[in-house]
Amino acid sequence: MTPVVAGAFLAAGVAVGLLELLRVARLRRRPTLVSRVAPYVRDVVPPSAGDRTPAPWQTGWAVFGPTARRAADVVERSLGGSASVRRRLSRSGSSLTLEEFRVSQVVWGAAAFGTVTAVLLLWSAVSAVRPLAGLVLCCVAAVGGVLARDVALSQAVTRREDQMVREFPTLADLLALAVAAGEGPVSALERVGRVGNGAMAAELRTVVADVRIGRPLSEALDALAARTGVTAVARFAETLSVAVERGTPLTDVLHAQAADVREASRRELVESGARREVLMLIPVVFLVLPVTVLFAFYPGLVSLSLSTP
Repeated sequence: MTPVVAGAFLAAGVAVGLLELLRVARLRRRPTLVSRVAPYVRDVVPPSAGDRTPAPWQTGWAVFGPTARRAADVVERSLGGSASVRRRLSRSGSSLTLEEFRVSQVVWGAAAFGTVTAVLLLWSAVSAVRPLAGLVLCCVAAVGGVLARDVALSQAVTRREDQMVREFPTLADLLALAVAAGEGPVSALERVGRVGNGAMAAELRTVVADVRIGRPLSEALDALAARTGVTAVARFAETLSVAVERGTPLTDVLHAQAADVREASRRELVESGARREVLMLIPVVFLVLPVTVLFAFYPGLVSLSLSTP
């Protein structure tokens, strides 16, 4: 077979493969039967946790999902603290369930294990690596990945609560303006939640949704206080609930709440600045001061060395 014929066969094979890949890609873009029927039975059959897997990962989840679930059960039995995890998931505004969070911990651990394994394999090409030490390091990395996912959840809770504290005074003033304009408490909460787009506005929309399905406003506000770990929001929910039950003017209450939160934020900022004064001295003492001393004494030392016979 001449090189020309071999190249022709090779090009034909590559073209057929590319056409087949294009055909498969077009078939995968077509809506499935489940996606076409789901909008009509969504109110009858609620989606399960496994049905919420993103479409691009459905094939991989079908293969590795049972193994990931078993590993998630092992992590759950080893770490425990399911009540704390559920509370932190609720406080972070995440839609993940406990099982999905445990699976994400397994994924983080597997990713850390794979990364360290790849690094050790590359390092073994340069120098010798002890297998037992490498295995221990990979296992430690896997455990660290699992724990890092938990730490990431706690950091997400902290960021969301800080965002709620920053948004609260403005939303409280908007609620006061809406109530002063003649709207009721539920209507004011709905309007402010609709115009806002932050974490606190999302919590207000949740309160309005609870009221719309028949839950009393006081119970919805109590649920808000229990769901969030922010002291200012819990005090706001309790005060608003008491004001609604007893008929207290809401405008003054909301303005007072906003002023209290602003004052607390200002005081915390001042305290944070006072705590960081010591940290500000580190570059001065270890960087600026040695350079200043060097510039002051070095010319003298050079002149002394030159003048010495």
